[in-house]
Amino acid sequence: MTSNHQNAVIYIAGVDEAGRGPLAGDVFAAAVVLSPEYAIDGLADSKKLSEKKRDYLAPIIKARATAWAIASASVAEIDDMNILQATLLAMKRAVEQLGVNPTEVLIDGNRAPQLAFPTRTIIGGDATIAEISAASILAKTARDASLMVLHAKYPEYAFDRHKGYGTALHMAKLKEWGPCPEHRRSFATVRVLLVNANT
Repeated sequence: MTSNHQNAVIYIAGVDEAGRGPLAGDVFAAAVVLSPEYAIDGLADSKKLSEKKRDYLAPIIKARATAWAIASASVAEIDDMNILQATLLAMKRAVEQLGVNPTEVLIDGNRAPQLAFPTRTIIGGDATIAEISAASILAKTARDASLMVLHAKYPEYAFDRHKGYGTALHMAKLKEWGPCPEHRRSFATVRVLLVNANT
């Protein structure tokens, strides 16, 4: 009698986030299970790749991965529960939307959401674990695309150029226009501007 365990499929899911630091927009997370049959060249930490390279790799990851999912937590959720908890929520949503049950979930960083699967955190995992690198790229490209949508809605803030990060350009636009509904009011930089505007 043969044991079914010998034929058990192993699904390693990599998870990473994008958008913890910016002053505006949702926080995104992605989960990816790579296929051993379809290698993807060029995977790396999304922050080390050019926008062009990320945009090139994202559809390849989606086409060749065994499973992938992208999820987010809204600005309202960020302001309600804080950015760390909102990031963990986005990660949890991504893993739960994978469509397969991971054998193990590898998460970039040192904090993990509560999941129903074995979970391990890996600091710097986006640079060393292919599954996390792939997740990093999907999360980053999805978030950047969402900021282009915000730019179309609020062109005065130049979201297409700074992607919501607290650059000098963004700070100048914030001081000129005040926060829009997509700015994170729980972030001190935005909160100070709101207080100043109301005094």
